Amino acid sequence: MQRPLVNLDPFQQQLLAGSAVAVGGICVYLMYKRRQVKSIPIGEGWWGAGEKPPAEDDKIYSFEVETSQEEIEELHRRIDRTRYTDPIEDGCFQYGFNSTYLKMVASYWRHQFDWKKQVAVLNKYPHFKTRIEGLDVHFIHIQPPHREGQQVLPLMLVHGWPGSFFEFYKMLPLLTDTQAGLAFEVICPSIPGYGFSEAPHKQGFDSLAAARVFLTLMERLGFSQFYLQGGDWGSLITTNMAQMQPQHVKGLHLNMVIARRSLKSMLSILIGRYLPFLVGFTREDVRRLFPFMEKNVYETLRETGYLHIQATKPDTAGCGLNDSPVGLAAYILEKFSSWTDLKNRDLEDGGLERKFKLDELLTNVMIYWTTGTIVSSMRFYKENLQTNIEKRGDMRSGIFVPTGVAAFPGELVHCPRSWAEIRYRNILSYSYMSQGGHFAAFEEPQLLANDIIQFVKKVEKL
Repeated sequence: MQRPLVNLDPFQQQLLAGSAVAVGGICVYLMYKRRQVKSIPIGEGWWGAGEKPPAEDDKIYSFEVETSQEEIEELHRRIDRTRYTDPIEDGCFQYGFNSTYLKMVASYWRHQFDWKKQVAVLNKYPHFKTRIEGLDVHFIHIQPPHREGQQVLPLMLVHGWPGSFFEFYKMLPLLTDTQAGLAFEVICPSIPGYGFSEAPHKQGFDSLAAARVFLTLMERLGFSQFYLQGGDWGSLITTNMAQMQPQHVKGLHLNMVIARRSLKSMLSILIGRYLPFLVGFTREDVRRLFPFMEKNVYETLRETGYLHIQATKPDTAGCGLNDSPVGLAAYILEKFSSWTDLKNRDLEDGGLERKFKLDELLTNVMIYWTTGTIVSSMRFYKENLQTNIEKRGDMRSGIFVPTGVAAFPGELVHCPRSWAEIRYRNILSYSYMSQGGHFAAFEEPQLLANDIIQFVKKVEKL
């Protein structure tokens, strides 16, 4: 018969049992605290001209996109006066927008593009404005067709730069008119300073301010719980919304995730190519990330010159763009070329018409041109990046709401799930998309819509 190694008297047994219970209780408490929904401060702000009034009009007003013959004629006059530079031989899009192709785009814009027709397309969905923190905030709000027994869930879609609410137009029917017992009531706002949303009049309007404004919008529309989706700046804004009011956000779906620098991510760069299983990489992660310097660091440097300009002197750079429609088109459409597929830089036409129609591209440009918002949209970079964004409280705080990630192969920076989980602590869905780049809703509406739907279904089953 084996004897116990230590003989304990009754008091010692009780003490040991009590200690075990205490340790167990501490472990349970720590697990609870880790799973507990955490939030960051919402704050407050006023971005209107002049002093804040005692009260603000909180009504919601219908809005319609309009144009005039005078506006169109002025556009044509400016296009006709464009001064071009000859392209460098065999430069394709490696130096930026090829001027030979730019002349063709300008000619189409001048003689074939029908802005009045595109205004009717924009007005296909109902537009509204409401005043929040001193700004007229524009949004579209689409109700799904009524079907018996159909579950309808509110979903906000948030765009980035140099996009607009129009990016989502091809995806909207796929979300609002589904046939699988689930449909979405979609709210799609314009970030203040973009398109038909008023530009902030005061310094400091960053993603946190935009998140607070959009949370107010959802509250004003009567939604206590809702889903969020975003890419580019929309990814950061919706993430901030989920951090500020996690109790209202049922799920967060992103098609662009920027990982926070950490020891884990640094180690995974060093050994991930050779021992991927040790750092949570899949074969697809390895294929998209390595060689790391060539695929990520150098390519990111080549494609982010605009970011450094806009984060420092947006008003200087934007002056010429706001004065020349062709200059504006070149600046914006070059992003729709390379950010869709970096190989497009080797093509004389930038591959623009492989994924998009010129009418679609020029409609997005016209939203910036007719509202004169290119400068204010560029300022959003300065407001977010004039200090070290990684030291902001939101960047150092986790996100605990259910999260879905659609990783498109043409995105500028690939973020493996193991990196995303450093900040996003509750990833329910991570999908390696088969094709598509930065402007996912505009390029691959069906793929993105399908991923949003499957993610929401997972959340609803919880």
